[in-house]
Parts: sequence; C-alpha cells; structure tokens
Amino acid sequence: MKYLLGIDNGGTFSKAAIFDVNGKQISAASIPTVTLIPKPGYAERDMKELWYVNVHAIKMAVENSNVDSRDIVGVSFSGHGKGLYMVDAIGNPTYNGILSTDTRAWKYVRNWEREGIKEKVFDKTLQDILACQPVSILAWFQDHEPEVLKRTKYIFSVKDYIRFCLTGEAYGEYTDFSGGNLVNLHTKAYDRDLLKLFGLEDIYEKLPPLCHSAEVCGYITKEASELTGLQEGTVVAAGMFDVDACGIASGLKSSDEMCMIAGTWSINEFIAKEPVINGSVSLNSMFCIPGYFLIEESSPTSAGNMEWFIRNLMSHEKEEAEKDSGSVYDITNQWVEDINPEECNIIFLPFLNGSNEEALAKASFLGLTAYHNKKHMLRSVYEGIVFSHLTHVKKLLKNRKTPESIRLSGGAANSKVWVQMFADALQIPIDTVEEKELGAQGAAMAAGIASGIYRDYEEAVELCVHITSRVYPRPEYKKVYERKYEVYRAVIRALRSVWEHFANQIESDI
Repeated sequence: MKYLLGIDNGGTFSKAAIFDVNGKQISAASIPTVTLIPKPGYAERDMKELWYVNVHAIKMAVENSNVDSRDIVGVSFSGHGKGLYMVDAIGNPTYNGILSTDTRAWKYVRNWEREGIKEKVFDKTLQDILACQPVSILAWFQDHEPEVLKRTKYIFSVKDYIRFCLTGEAYGEYTDFSGGNLVNLHTKAYDRDLLKLFGLEDIYEKLPPLCHSAEVCGYITKEASELTGLQEGTVVAAGMFDVDACGIASGLKSSDEMCMIAGTWSINEFIAKEPVINGSVSLNSMFCIPGYFLIEESSPTSAGNMEWFIRNLMSHEKEEAEKDSGSVYDITNQWVEDINPEECNIIFLPFLNGSNEEALAKASFLGLTAYHNKKHMLRSVYEGIVFSHLTHVKKLLKNRKTPESIRLSGGAANSKVWVQMFADALQIPIDTVEEKELGAQGAAMAAGIASGIYRDYEEAVELCVHITSRVYPRPEYKKVYERKYEVYRAVIRALRSVWEHFANQIESDI
C-alpha cells in the first residue's frame, strides 16, 4: 500500500496527516502555533519555531501511522494565503512571518484606493487589494523596515517556506501568488508594471520561480529526513493555498459546485473557466486545477471569533469539560441549541480579526440587556459568523446560478446546530464531507498527482471525497433569518461613521 502526506499550516495550527490512496486518513498530528502581537493590528510568528513545529507534527504523524516511511511516496502542502514569509540568501528568516490576520498596512490600501491605483491593479490582477496581502505588507516594510527587504533573497507564502526547509529549493506557487496581487491574471506571470503601481519594482528579483500545485518542486533532503522520519528523496509537490486545498478536498472540481470554509477565515468560493471581471466579487485567482479560476469572497470573520469567545468567556466551562474527558464544543452547541433564533435579538459583528466591510471595522455586541447571558451572546456569535458568510455568498450568487447544495468544511461543519443555521439562513442545502483534515487532504491529492498515484484532480476527487450528510433548510425559519440579517446589515451601516472616527484617530497618532 502506498501513502501520501499532506502538511497544512493555517492561522492557528500546523498539521500533518497521512492518507491512503483512497483518501482514508491514517493518522494526523496538530500542534498550535504561537501568534505574536507586538502591537495592535500586528500578527506575527517566529519562523524558526514554525519550522520546528512542522518537524514535530510530521514526525508524530509518521510515527502514529504505523506506516513504513518508504511507502509514503509523495508530500505536499496547504497553507494560509496572504501574509508574508521572507528569507535571506542562506535561508534564514529576515523577519518574523506575517499572518493573514495582520492589518498594519491598512493605510496603504486606503491610499491606493484614493489615488486610483486600485482600479489599475484590478485591470491586471482582477482582485481587490487587502491589507494582509504581500504587496501591502511589502510596501509597509519598504517605508518602515527597509533593511529587512535589503537582506531578503526570497519572498514566500507560509507553505513555500516549509517546502523550502524540507527540500532546499526555492519556489513560489500559482494559487498563492495569484491570490496576493503579485501575478497578472491575463499573462499568468509576474509583471514589472504591476509592481510599479505599488511602488515595489525593486522586489521583482526576490520573487521565486512559479510552479503549479501538483508539479514536483524538489525532494526531501537528508537533513529533513533525519529530522522528520521521511525518506530522503521522497517526491515533494508545490502544494496550494488552503482555500484551494479545502475546496478540492470537498469535491470542488467543476463550475457546478460551490463551497464554504468556516475556519479562521470565512471562505466562500466556486470555480469557473473565466474570471468574474464586473467588480462584484473581490478575488479572482488561479485554481489548483489548471484552466480554472477560483472565484472567491473571503474575510477573517469566521469561526476564529468563536475561539476568541471560548478563550475569554468560557475558560471555566472548557476546564470542566476537559476534566470530564469531554469537549467545550459539546457545551457551546448545546447552549446555542437551547435558544430559538427568534428568542435572541443580540447582533454580533464578527470583526475581531478584520472585516468584510471596512479595513478598520470593529467587532461588537449590540442589543445586550440585563436579561441576556453568555448563552445568548454565544448564539449571536454563531449567527454573526453565518451572516458574514451570507454577505459573501450573496455577492457570488450574482454571477452564477444557485447550486443544488453548498459544501461546508472547517470547524463549523462539525456542529450540527451550526450547519442547520447555515442552511436556514442561506435557504440552500448544506453538504458536509467526511471529517478529516481537509487542508492536508487537498495537499495530499496534489502529492498523489505529482507522484503518479492519480491521473488528475478529477480522479483524486472521485477516490478521496465522500459526502457524509446533507442538511436541508427549514422554510419556517426563512423570514426569521431574513429579518435578523436585515438588522445585522443596518447595524453595519450605522457604525460606518464610528469606524471612520477610529481611522482618523489612528492616523493622527501615526
């Protein structure tokens, strides 16, 4: 039997999972990664520590699998998009890694919009500019830490950095770089004129050669073999942006399907042969299947907000659950299920890590009274996250027919009450896929193609993707959620002037 290894580095965990050729997860290891927040709006991680965490996760997954490492025939990667990871000529980090929840470069985005650069960029990249994209962060470094850029030899995404550590080979990859405003989507190549619009002409030579997701980008080195337990010389494929990985692992292989990922980020996507160029969606990028574009609406407004709630407001409940060998998520789901949607009129804006409204929008609870308790607040968190997804989905549906169902993955997919809430609010059936590490699974599928296990992604999907349930919307809740969503949108409109006040205050302090 042959096996495949997928390595997934998201916003909060580094994961490694081993799969057989039919997509069965044999073992998995997940290790939390530390986010450094030296200032408000910053989100960093120690890159050397990240590498050691990956080594440990890979080693654990191999050891726990009882698989002979000689039978692991391919390795590949998934990782959070956007952000920035830089190394010097000998491979040492030149700064901490920057996460996709970092907003330090918000002012650059606003200035580019005011100066008309946003439209010129869209003509080339077919996407909006975000504060967390490499171009924005690089512009910040150019002004605030120019010596870092001078020392930098290669600009990577997170998965490119881990691949570089395992192989010693420096490559970029199309799904990540085309989603970061670094690639001209018309020519599918780097573009000096594009970089000039951002004032970043000097970084052109620091951009590594680009590969497709299932292309071979090196082999496990002797040093990496000794550290991880993988065999020296094992095939390593380029890998992909985690939204692509979760999409392909959910069965997103044609324009018929549509999927949502409810993790740290709210990811909502479909694929098409042609990009959407009417400006109604924020992101077009190259999908892992050559010839397809990923049409994406996303923001850091999803289940990461619930993790904050648990960490700050449910520490006691979490501790008690763990004492009883249970899970705090059993408690959260029961709390939410205990309250009917029409009985909770609190609105939560899930903007703790950023927003899909304005760069400086803030998270808020509105409508609290002395009657309410943590259960009501938690239900509003579940609903606010659903409404943020709904905002994105509505934009996507302007450009395609309503799908038969939407496939949901990420943390929310493990909650029956939450899946039902998605179905009721969207009034579209929700499919959940077999519970496993989907980011790592998508990466493993690319490794399987690179190593000759699968002919193409279509064969990989047919063998590996298994739908476990379909949850249908309840028509009687259609009006309830429509009214609640209207209030959610009204609150956002009412707070725009408040957020502008925050922006002016921060700008005056710079």
